Amino acid sequence: MTVLVFLDHEGGVIRQASRSAIAAASQLGDVDVLVTGPDAVAAARSAAAIPGVKKVLQVTDTTGSSELAEPVAALLAQLAAGYTHILATSSAMAKNVLPRAAALLDVQPIPDIVAINDADTFVRPIYAGSALATVKSADAKKIITVRASAFEPVAAEGGNAVIEDVALPAGPGGSTFVSTELSKSERPELESARVVVSGGNGMQNGENFKLLEPLADRLGAAIGASRAAVDKGFVPNEYQVGQTGKIVAPELYIALGISGAIQHLAGMKDSKVIVAVNKDPEAPIFQVADYGIVGDLFTILPQLEAELDKAG
Repeated sequence: MTVLVFLDHEGGVIRQASRSAIAAASQLGDVDVLVTGPDAVAAARSAAAIPGVKKVLQVTDTTGSSELAEPVAALLAQLAAGYTHILATSSAMAKNVLPRAAALLDVQPIPDIVAINDADTFVRPIYAGSALATVKSADAKKIITVRASAFEPVAAEGGNAVIEDVALPAGPGGSTFVSTELSKSERPELESARVVVSGGNGMQNGENFKLLEPLADRLGAAIGASRAAVDKGFVPNEYQVGQTGKIVAPELYIALGISGAIQHLAGMKDSKVIVAVNKDPEAPIFQVADYGIVGDLFTILPQLEAELDKAG
């Protein structure tokens, strides 16, 4: 059994979440991977160094077409003949591409799995993560996205896979590539950070959100946000943690001014230790928090930083 994993990368470096998808794929059989995008050559070199990867398929493209969902989905459907399963981490790109590939193959996609029972049977969250469903697929090809926090990522180095070029199909032409704009940050990836500091509606505005940065800097943390904070424009959408955002499971999650709506809890409740600060003692976030502080975050936040200063 051979599995194909569609990889996300940034600047040619394979994202940790995609290495979690490789870990999941390794439970099913031999693993080949596919890389696309403007840095595909560098990404292919990075992918070839991942232990357990047998072959890297790379799409070298200078037109931007490899960043469009339609041609990449057509490529996956074309490659599917040689694979039993096609996997990717639950990223925005994968959520854009894999359902289209599943439609082309006339199979039912299986999203956001957290466990693999056998080649046909998988476990995935339902009801905003409140329950787990075990699903069995009778489709000949399995199209699957993987919740990265559920699978320990494989190492980034130690392998020596072969690299092959593949051509991108023209696709149906439903969209045209214009440009890519990425925000730059020195912080760890939100989905793989060991510590996450998140703000919610209680931050009041985008300027106040910057108050989280010193605490995040001290802890080496990524900064996240609730959907309410994103919807109000405090921070960009890529900060969003929750059912419609990113799923995180850090060792420490600090929630400031977040009420704890079910949509947010679905994205962070698997965190090892949860610390919540909210002035509303009835806030749902306290039901999942390991440590809760009832108080004004603008008073508590500098106190937290002062205590960290004392600790050195």
